[in-house]
Amino acid sequence: MLHLLEKPLEAARPSRRSFLKMSAGALGGLMLALRMPGTARAASNAGDFAQPFVHIRPDNKVIVLIKHLDKGQGTASGLATLVADELDADAAQIETDFAPANVDLYKNLAFGVQGTGGSTAIANSFLQYRTAGAAAKAMLVAAAAGEWDVPAAEVTVSRGVVSHASGKSATFGELAGLAAAQEVPAEPALKKPEDWIYIGKSFARVDVPAKSSGAVGLYGMDHQADNMLVAVLARPPKFGAVPTSFDDAEARKIEGVVDVVSVPSGVAVLATSTWPAINARGLLEVTWDEAVAESRSTAEMAEELAAMTSEKGLPVPGGEGDADGALAQAANVIEVDYAFPFLAHAPMEPLDITVLYDGETATFWTGSQFQTIDQMVTAGVLGLTPDKIAINTTWAGGSFGRRAQPDSHYFAEAALIAKARLEAGNPPQPIKVVWTREDDIKGGYYRPMVAHKARVGFDEDGNVLGWQHRIATKSIMKGTSFEQFMVKDGVDATSVEGIGELPYSMPAFQAEVHNAETAVPVLWWRSVGHTHTGYVAETMMDRLAKQAGEDPLAYRLKHIKHDRLAGVLKLAAEKAGWDKPLPEGRYRGIAAVESFGSFVAEVAEISFREDGTVKVEKVTCAVDCGIPVNPDNIRAQMEGGIGYGLGAVLRNEITLTDGIVDQENFDTYLPIRMTDMPEIDVHIVPSEEAPSGAGEPGTPPIGPAVANAIAAAKDIWITDLPLSKHDLA
Repeated sequence: MLHLLEKPLEAARPSRRSFLKMSAGALGGLMLALRMPGTARAASNAGDFAQPFVHIRPDNKVIVLIKHLDKGQGTASGLATLVADELDADAAQIETDFAPANVDLYKNLAFGVQGTGGSTAIANSFLQYRTAGAAAKAMLVAAAAGEWDVPAAEVTVSRGVVSHASGKSATFGELAGLAAAQEVPAEPALKKPEDWIYIGKSFARVDVPAKSSGAVGLYGMDHQADNMLVAVLARPPKFGAVPTSFDDAEARKIEGVVDVVSVPSGVAVLATSTWPAINARGLLEVTWDEAVAESRSTAEMAEELAAMTSEKGLPVPGGEGDADGALAQAANVIEVDYAFPFLAHAPMEPLDITVLYDGETATFWTGSQFQTIDQMVTAGVLGLTPDKIAINTTWAGGSFGRRAQPDSHYFAEAALIAKARLEAGNPPQPIKVVWTREDDIKGGYYRPMVAHKARVGFDEDGNVLGWQHRIATKSIMKGTSFEQFMVKDGVDATSVEGIGELPYSMPAFQAEVHNAETAVPVLWWRSVGHTHTGYVAETMMDRLAKQAGEDPLAYRLKHIKHDRLAGVLKLAAEKAGWDKPLPEGRYRGIAAVESFGSFVAEVAEISFREDGTVKVEKVTCAVDCGIPVNPDNIRAQMEGGIGYGLGAVLRNEITLTDGIVDQENFDTYLPIRMTDMPEIDVHIVPSEEAPSGAGEPGTPPIGPAVANAIAAAKDIWITDLPLSKHDLA
């Protein structure tokens, strides 16, 4: 049947209401909610103890409610560690569950909505979850003291057992009902660092048993429900195109196909399972309106960005001195152009979401990363209030930023499909929308394409006089609900982070930015702007060191502003044997980047294969992320971040030909292979500083460290990524 749409559908967008209140001061209000009478939610069963973050069951299990999405980065384990330590629980009795979507109880204290991003999960929760554990412990102690008629000060707790010197003891589960009746302490005493038993030491990952056993329904892609339909979409070949008509006659002949509906993002085939839906999609004939679609190739976009960097842009805050004047007086000026491609996130689990909509309420099952925004957007799409939108957060098989969407587009898409079905007279039923690998790779929301131009002027003795820096890229935040907080005077903070606040002292430094336009949707990618600003800053520092005739490490330390960044540089260099000679055919490069409040330095040791390709043999990493809540997990995140960044450096890029994405799957967008993975040696700086991010900061230094090693080997400066573009034989 041929379907003609009256007019191209407008893409569903969230309203630009000020529903986000960015406030680091939200801690007090949320903790007050924990302390107020009546806020400890009613126990689901007799004998239970239940608060917003801690639930103790009669079977002696302690369930920690996790307000952040765990997509493999270990957040659930980290938050469980905080509760277990203050509660003095036995690690074996700790389990986790994801908290419901409730911004009043579960907001991210760093940015005021319930959501995960910016490597803030542990940082914003450190005191909150410790306090929850300490409060629960105090209530268990009070319950035991009352039951045993002894002073509370004489009651001790260790490894999940509450005891008294008289010989009386009880498990948490045995005391849970009595504890639930106790007053929630206003300011429970927190342990001193010297008394921690898990924090900073060891706590087993809570997700390992389920993931190792292949537990059913762990991920959103696994979700099953009675009478569920699976939907896949024919998506536009060019970004910005919308369907105007479609012929589904052949698609409907596939056994299992139930319906075909059009939504702004494409034409959805609904079937009883995934395979017939995918097969039927291939038989659809869709006509697209490409009037406002992106039709350029990446070469044209790159030329436009490069041209922008030759013109004066918007001033970036954080500069010092008169860089333009310094360059005008310089005896020598070097000018370097950098180009960075679009990058896909390519998580192992592509996007998926299940929705059940009955006209009055909607329930979703997925690895939601921004629950509050997802609620707001779907409420707007369905004409409901946010409290009518329930989100069951599942584990996610990776994200790297892909699920943190200011426009909640895959939630909106699922809601529109369910709404269309209901309005056509069909009964409510669960619908799971599945993105295939090809949908994911070709579907946009990429790390933006970026161009940089760095101009540095020197006096006759080779000393730096001034550094002028320009960036051209598409803004991630412009046009989203985050714009009012993240874009100031036209400057998107995510476009320039890491370069406006250059960590090295220069006589004069000024940065500028241009906001490019394209229909290609862009999004934050693991470590966001630091992925390109860190590369440029750290390779430029090696160039400047060479110009000055100095060792790259010594040159950095002479100009560095931050003691903690200097600390990781020194530690990484020491552990890598920076001052020791390398075997023949091996070369080193060093780089250090501060991102998300953490400081990471990496030394890359490389060799060259016979075909000229680079083999990164070893990476020595030093990280200072404040109090290391879970050292094993921090090491894992550094290793994962290095591997993820290295894959992009070696060969990842998204290219377009006449507006159509060239890459489709892992055969054309190649993930890092085991043969590419280096030996990684991670060293964590002991610290008493507040915890900061670990999920992203390992990624930015690996690119420039490898590039600096290549320069040390061949005197070739790589300014156009990925490395696969270059013949290094």
